[in-house]
Amino acid sequence: MQRDLAMLVQRELKDPRLGMVTISGVKVSRDLAFADIYVTFMGIEGEENVKQGLDVLTSAAGFLRSSLAKGLKLRVIPSLRFHYDQTVVDGPRMSALINRALSEDERRSTDGDEVDS
Repeated sequence: MQRDLAMLVQRELKDPRLGMVTISGVKVSRDLAFADIYVTFMGIEGEENVKQGLDVLTSAAGFLRSSLAKGLKLRVIPSLRFHYDQTVVDGPRMSALINRALSEDERRSTDGDEVDS
């Protein structure tokens, strides 16, 4: 479903407000009623622009769902709910924090070695 949906978004949605959309994950409920689609936008920054991109995808959800139904052999095609995948933003920030903490620990251990000498 993720691959098919990514191809549909890339090929069929021509809205300039979207930029380049990456579908980073899809979670389907057990009863197949809903599919939570996690997306990122390349070239789009700012909370308002991200919200606008999500609004575009949400308004196209019916079209995407019916297009998926043609390609997937499922008895039920879930309703699509789009969410911004924050991990793309949080990942580099967390890496920077970890690197800073490691540098401080290394500096402290080096300073401690000089005091003991």
